[in-house]
Amino acid sequence: MKRSVLLILFIAVQTGILFAQHFVSQTNTGSDFPVASGEGVAAIYVDKEDDWLVHKAAALLQQDIAAVTGKKPEMVASPFSAPDVIVIGTLAGSKALQQLIAAKKISVDRIKNNWEAFKVQTISNPVKGVRNALVIAGNDKRGAAYGVFTLSRQLGVSPWYWWADVPVKKKAEVFVKKGAYTYGTPSVKYRGIFINDEAPAFSGWAKEKFGGINHRVYEHVFELLLRLKANYLWPAMWGNAFNDDDTLNAVLADKWGIVMGTSHHEPMLRAQQEWKRYGSGTWDYTKNDSVLRAFWKKGIEKMDHHESIITIGMRGDGDEPMTSGTAIDLLERIVADQRNIIEEVTRKPARETPQLWALYKEVQDYYDQGMRVPDDVTLLLCDDNWGNIRRLPKLNEKPRSGGYGIYYHFDYVGGPRNYKWINTNNIARVWEQMHLAYAYNARQIWIVNVGDLKPMEFPVSFFLDYAYNTDQWTAENLNVYYQQWAKEQFGATCAKAIAAILEKYAQYASGKKPELLNAETYSLENYNEAQRVTKDWNTLLADAGEINSRLPETYKAAYFQLVLHPVKAYSNLQHLYTAVGWNHFYYQRNDPLANRYAEEAERFYKKDSLLTIEYHQLNNGKWNHMMDQKHIGYTYWQEPPVQKMPEVKKVTGSAAQSIRTIPPSVTTAQKLIPSGTTGTVFYEKDGYVSIGASHFTIKKDTAGIYWKNIPGIGREGDGITAFPVTASIQGIHSAAPYLQYDFYTYDTGVVILNAFFSPTLNFHNDSTGLQYAVSIDNDAPQIISVNKDENQPGVWDKWAADNCIIKTTKHFINKAGKHSIKYRMISPAVVLQKIVLDLGGLKPSYLGPPETIFNNK
Repeated sequence: MKRSVLLILFIAVQTGILFAQHFVSQTNTGSDFPVASGEGVAAIYVDKEDDWLVHKAAALLQQDIAAVTGKKPEMVASPFSAPDVIVIGTLAGSKALQQLIAAKKISVDRIKNNWEAFKVQTISNPVKGVRNALVIAGNDKRGAAYGVFTLSRQLGVSPWYWWADVPVKKKAEVFVKKGAYTYGTPSVKYRGIFINDEAPAFSGWAKEKFGGINHRVYEHVFELLLRLKANYLWPAMWGNAFNDDDTLNAVLADKWGIVMGTSHHEPMLRAQQEWKRYGSGTWDYTKNDSVLRAFWKKGIEKMDHHESIITIGMRGDGDEPMTSGTAIDLLERIVADQRNIIEEVTRKPARETPQLWALYKEVQDYYDQGMRVPDDVTLLLCDDNWGNIRRLPKLNEKPRSGGYGIYYHFDYVGGPRNYKWINTNNIARVWEQMHLAYAYNARQIWIVNVGDLKPMEFPVSFFLDYAYNTDQWTAENLNVYYQQWAKEQFGATCAKAIAAILEKYAQYASGKKPELLNAETYSLENYNEAQRVTKDWNTLLADAGEINSRLPETYKAAYFQLVLHPVKAYSNLQHLYTAVGWNHFYYQRNDPLANRYAEEAERFYKKDSLLTIEYHQLNNGKWNHMMDQKHIGYTYWQEPPVQKMPEVKKVTGSAAQSIRTIPPSVTTAQKLIPSGTTGTVFYEKDGYVSIGASHFTIKKDTAGIYWKNIPGIGREGDGITAFPVTASIQGIHSAAPYLQYDFYTYDTGVVILNAFFSPTLNFHNDSTGLQYAVSIDNDAPQIISVNKDENQPGVWDKWAADNCIIKTTKHFINKAGKHSIKYRMISPAVVLQKIVLDLGGLKPSYLGPPETIFNNK
């Protein structure tokens, strides 16, 4: 364990502020608090004058305890009128808490005046006549609610109990272990989601079940956010207007403690739909400024006292860029006028109302060209819509009072292609990019586009858990997160096996978005690539099915939604395109096998629809429409009007037989590697060498910089990067950190080294981009930029579509035998996934050839 991690843990223990504290038990040591026992169930008390949200959280806790134990707590009017009582409140709103504080029964020094902090503490004999009290004290209303829902989660109620039908974990008795458990201010201040691209799925579902996306839907969203310790929401906006569609939306958001905002292109708390409904003239400040100011003023007036973050600035109508050559001084004037409106309506300095400026797409270019906004405005930096952060502040930049935030994507409508059907997000990459953001001080706002919400349950959980406490999750324990999440949803028995399914699924699905998949993605002829990928999916599907057969019936609806359906759906799609590929292969050879594969493709295409029907029939149709998104038949970035079976062709008449198998490559390991060699080494096979980045021969760390393996971040395996991500740029001197990869060849001459990287962007906008250095044997190191060409036509599109950047260098080998690659760190935040050497035999493929690895232990 690194010294810095030990220091963090030491400080946490000393202060009593630990986020991952487990205090619920099914056994009583004798001095624990009995939530429910053979003697009965504890009562719940909330001061009648405390905030509405505290009362709501208490009512939900009452519901949760009853669901878990079968015993419903009584809500009592007096704090100490029951022998065992749960006291819930805010420091300012609960007289009972104030009484306990005054009597020195509880200390709140570590949560007082700390944003969203809370404390859970057992107290024996707090007052005469009371045996036990369990105090849930929040510095503020959200802190109190988080305390309640932390207890609920540990009792066995998943935050996804409604949204994914996760059953509660039944327990006859539950106790809170004696002690005090303090939870400090979250790592990121505002943490939330953006429901977007919500047609046809989310919108069709909401219309059928609730009559539209109204307050009845949003109350479920608000509750989910609080159970996930989030506090921020951008509402659905495709044909919807949160503040206009239902007057209760904003009222209830405020009651639930949810901070509301509007998307990156909807300034001043007014939805795009509101302009379509009530605006007049053009969405052009040079021609229609007075009308626009009046329109925006209405948005701030509607805000009233509700906690909000106001988006400022302006994009073109319909989330388009403004007119070509938009002047920076015009945009700065728009921001100034908007802030004047804020001051006029609120009668407070603008700096006292939270605001953000989203540097989305071309708006970032304005920032790069020198546009600035007042210091109190949060600069919301953005990814490229594909999970790769575009810009981050430098460490030496002057701090801003408004700070920096991140707008991230789990779903997107746009080029190189829409992806919005099922979850394809790998949390290893999410962790790596959001860790990068936090390290470079983007900590004020984290918001993620979750599309229809339903298919994104797992990455949403991780994104919000990580935002709540960035110290808790590291590259080394991401596998623990998978297991913990699986256990929370499905219990301990199958948690490890389910975690393995989730982890492999994330890696496979993120390698190529299903909307981008086609019959040519994976090579049929080279390296058995299509066959290997299809086999991987078959294995995963079999494992997922085996777990499903063992799960109790009560878990199967949730398991289908969260695990089995995405595995079935993606694997079926892969089978469809593999069959289409073989159909084309054999048709070109006039081989009747083409007909068999055509029939297989048609069967898989039909099965896709049957899987959608199966999803929609769950729980008597509770989630009907949630899988309505079209995903087969794309020809360009926008989705097809209807799904279309990929074209297949059949052979008719007499046909010649073709070669039906791809001959295997000949292993040459024994010829190359000297007898007696032990350990893991790599060798030339058919004119290439393939090496996984984490399988280095020698790793050299330096003072303050070390190599970190990130499990599962690559398209096929792990990745490796230099830490910390804030390390300074290194030279190619001998003291610089490096990785060495030894390999054996029988060829000599020119060698092309292909280095596979995660598609990290040039987030500091440097002229050089992020760099690395590489050499073979005693060659002079070559310094290569990973991403300085990201703005060249077509370059980024390929990186995003392939979820990979491949850089090549040319080298020369003058003798057969053993050689060494030295890969040197130049820039931090570069994630190497794989190295493939082409000695003249490398063939085209999507993933590159499998490792040519020899193990002799």
